Formats: sequence, C-alpha cells, structure tokens
Amino acid sequence: MKLLLKAVRIYDPSSIFHLQQQNILIDNGLITSIGGNDQQADQTIEMEGLCVSPGWVDLYAQVGEPGLEHKEDLESLGEAAAAGGFTDVLCMPNVQPVVQTKGAINFIKAKSAGLPVNLMPTGAVTVDTQGKELTEMIDLQRAGAVAFSDGAKPLQAAEVIVKALQYLQPFDGVLINRPEHTRLTEYGQVHEGIVSTQLGMKGIPALAEEVMVTRDLQLLEYTGGRLHFSLISTAAAVEAIRAAKAKGLHVSCDVASYQVAYTDHTMVPFDTNYKVSPPFRSEADKEAILQGLADGTIDAIVSGHQPQDTESKKLEFDLADFGIINLETAFAVANTTMCDTLPLEQLIDKFTTAPRQILQMPAFGIAEGAPACLTLFHPELKWTPSAAGTRSKSKNSPFLGRELTGKVIGLVNKGQVVLNHSF
Repeated sequence: MKLLLKAVRIYDPSSIFHLQQQNILIDNGLITSIGGNDQQADQTIEMEGLCVSPGWVDLYAQVGEPGLEHKEDLESLGEAAAAGGFTDVLCMPNVQPVVQTKGAINFIKAKSAGLPVNLMPTGAVTVDTQGKELTEMIDLQRAGAVAFSDGAKPLQAAEVIVKALQYLQPFDGVLINRPEHTRLTEYGQVHEGIVSTQLGMKGIPALAEEVMVTRDLQLLEYTGGRLHFSLISTAAAVEAIRAAKAKGLHVSCDVASYQVAYTDHTMVPFDTNYKVSPPFRSEADKEAILQGLADGTIDAIVSGHQPQDTESKKLEFDLADFGIINLETAFAVANTTMCDTLPLEQLIDKFTTAPRQILQMPAFGIAEGAPACLTLFHPELKWTPSAAGTRSKSKNSPFLGRELTGKVIGLVNKGQVVLNHSF
C-alpha cells in the first residue's frame, strides 16, 4: 500500500529536510520519495499544521502481563503506546514472574511481533528484583534484553550497583536505576514540605533521591560503565548529574513528562490520581527540571506509565497505590507544560534521538530508502482526554477531563499505519 503524507513539517536534525514542509511517499513500509508532487497513493494524510518525526521511544513503562493483566496487558499497552505516538517502548521487568529468564524475554518479543509498536524487554538486574543476587544478565542480553533495571524497585545496595556496572561492561550494557533511598521514603505519601505538614501526611523528602544519585555517581566513577537514572525529580539530583557529565562520566537521565505539570502546592489534595512516585515536588524543583531539560542535563522525557486498577486507587490516599497512566498523554502533557522553556524542536529530540542513543538503537532517519518509522503529531491542536477514549485498561490519570495542547495524529511503523484522526 502506498501512503502519502502531504505537506508535513519534518522534525529530524539528521535529515536534509529538517524543519521543511514536504510530501513523503511511503510504499510497503519504506520511504520512497520526499518532496515530490502529485504522487499517486492508496491513502493520503493531509492536515494543516501536521508534523512528522522519527518514531518516538519511551524509556519507562510498566505493564501488567504476565500476572497483572487486569491492570494492563501487552496488547493494551501497545494500543496505548501507538495512540501516544510511541513506536518503541521499554517495558520494566516488574511483572509476575519477574522478567529474569530467556523465556520471559522471548514472551514479550513474541507478543510484540504483530503489534505496530516494538515492546522492548528490560531484564531484571537482581533475582526477583529483591536487590540481592544478580541475574544472568549476559544470557538475558543475548536473548534480547535491551537494558537492565529493577524498574519500580530502586537498587539499594552499593555492592550490587558496582557488580552490575562491571557485569554489563563487556557488552556495553546500560544499567537503569530509579534513585530513591527507600528507608527515607518509608510510609511517605507526598513531597515533604509545607503542604505535607498542612495535610498531615508523611512526606517523601527530596534528600531520598539526592543521596542515591550522589552515591551512584561515585560508584560509576569508581567502576566505569554506563548508568541511566529514571524519573529524576529534584533540583539537587539535576545539579549532581550536570556536574558528573562535565567530568565525562557516562551518565544519562530522564524525567516523566508529567513531573512539572503540578507541584505539591497545585496537586488536588487527597485525590489519588495525583499520587505518583517520585511525587510532585516543589516549585524550585520544577524550575530546576525545566532548566535541566533546556541545557541537556536531562536527556529524555518518558511516559512514566504505571497503570493501576480502580481497586488500587479508590482508597484512602495513604492506602492507594502510586502511579498514573501517561502513554497516550505523554507528549501533550510535555508540550502543554514545557513549551515556554523547551522549543518544539528540542522537545521532540527528548522523545526521539536521545532515547535511541541511550539504548544504542539504530537511528531511523527521514530519508528516501529508509524504513518508515514515523510519528505524526500536531503541536497546536487542543484536545481533552477522557476515560472512555483511553486505550489503556486502567484509568488512573489526573489529565482526564483537562484540556491539553498538542495531539498525536498517528504513527507508521513495521508496515502498519495507526491513526487517531479521520482523514
């Protein structure tokens, strides 16, 4: 089938057509022509203001299958990812059983084969993500694990970090860790500050993230290797990573697109849809994250997608589970809340080039003869996400019913076309 993207603005710094408005002809999954006129096609997509970029990559999403399919299965995750413009999604290993065997890796790869989205398996660093004994990471890498992490469970033991970094070096693997000192955050509900005191809730101190970032960077300097921090949320963490990069350490980091959408002062008190980990922080932390994105300290923007069923959220705040769904709204939330600080060109880079480099993935540029791995989006289109319209099995989101600016129109990947808009 021939598909014509008509007069779309191209966002791809590697392309000679970067920031130009061009026609793109796709035939059987390959870009066959850019810039031609009056091409014959079986389907034409034309929309004023439509933009296209290489397919977006998400570096952090939780999925329930196997074991917690009622929250999210691989098919619903793929549908939500496609609706959000992601052609590739890194799936955390926190399922039941944990992704720590070649069979578990192959299960995800097999499920992903027929989907328009590539679901990339993350191998657990430690057995059952208990933070103690290392898994057989070399075997997992050979089976197809793209990265290694204990996902939602932060690695606590320094010796585990050291051994994992050393273990991964022979094949230049990347260790992904969520920096949090869990003893300091025990029973915490919201960011520790004036608001937590006013609400009478135990706070989650910024210090819990900062001490682990500092420690892990010292360990990285000692061992070498590649380290990536997930879901950064504090000003001191951003500054520590900035200094580490200036020293030449191989460190990268990401932030959830929703992290600057609210602060502890602007979240709705006791609404469990605002209960995330790490929590919405202070205004100073928000400004530091925006600055870190602008100057390149923060490499990527992720969905931080963590589906929770109704029974896990419709509880008293201190009993409810952490997390929100965000695959479908990740770009819109980032575009709405970061646009004053981050130009669109730089924002798209946080979804495309940077995450591919972190995972050492092949670069899919927009060029004649290249595979069509593309995301279509409109940066100025306003829309309001709804529970009825979401593809995820779970509905835990503070953005349902909130008008957002910037919408994913569809994607082209693996010879498949997924559209969220009628043409």
